[in-house]
Amino acid sequence: MNLKKLTGLILILVMVLSLSACSSADKGGTKKKFIMGIDPEYPPFSYMDDQGAYTGFDVEVCKAVCDELGWELEVFGVNWDQKLVQLDANECDCVWSGMTILDSMKEAGYVISKPYFYNSQVLLVKEDSGIASSSDLAGKDVAVQLGTSGEALLNEDLADLAATFGNVVTCDSFLKCFTELAGNAVDAVFVDLPVALSYTKENAGYTIIDEELGAEEYGIAFRSGDKELCSQVDDAIQKLVKNGTYKKIADKYPDIVDNLIFLNQ
Repeated sequence: MNLKKLTGLILILVMVLSLSACSSADKGGTKKKFIMGIDPEYPPFSYMDDQGAYTGFDVEVCKAVCDELGWELEVFGVNWDQKLVQLDANECDCVWSGMTILDSMKEAGYVISKPYFYNSQVLLVKEDSGIASSSDLAGKDVAVQLGTSGEALLNEDLADLAATFGNVVTCDSFLKCFTELAGNAVDAVFVDLPVALSYTKENAGYTIIDEELGAEEYGIAFRSGDKELCSQVDDAIQKLVKNGTYKKIADKYPDIVDNLIFLNQ
């Protein structure tokens, strides 16, 4: 074999080996990282377990979505009052944590997923408080989390009711709201129903006033222009619903099952 032919064969072999290496890299390469923005103190949707890991219904569903799509999940705890600022700053790819779908978000250009949960706002009080309805809170102090639909309701649709309260005390997490109630710094907490149910299950001496003060739906928020990403997540969730994975996750959180839209259509 002459030198020219040998050189040609060597070049072909190098090219084949290079293509093989590229193919192997693609198969074993770095997965797409999907950063999920959550409220880290929002049980049963998103919270930290006893081992210090994030969990909850939303977190488990997102993990299953990432497994379905071959993505790597990273969970990022946002400041709930600044959640959309952090989303716009690319600190996370979505906000997915019992987030109420608001017309104002759509008008601002955010891409919103299909709604997945029916929610209502309620008042949580101490059992021995003598408070049986919202009218009993006239002149009394009520806590609410900053940046929530509950705060928006008290400032807008329920402003007349809020005007009867002594004070509306804003806290940066529901846990701080509950701490204020436990220490008698406030007389009630205005809170999402599933969070109130979760809290009363874990803590004795509290009750939920039988009065729903605002109906809403939860969804997932993406940045403007991320319609394709939103569609990928929506489609993956529907696959989880069809193959039974979604229900298996939901069964771990019985307090919310009846209000999960995809399981009760």
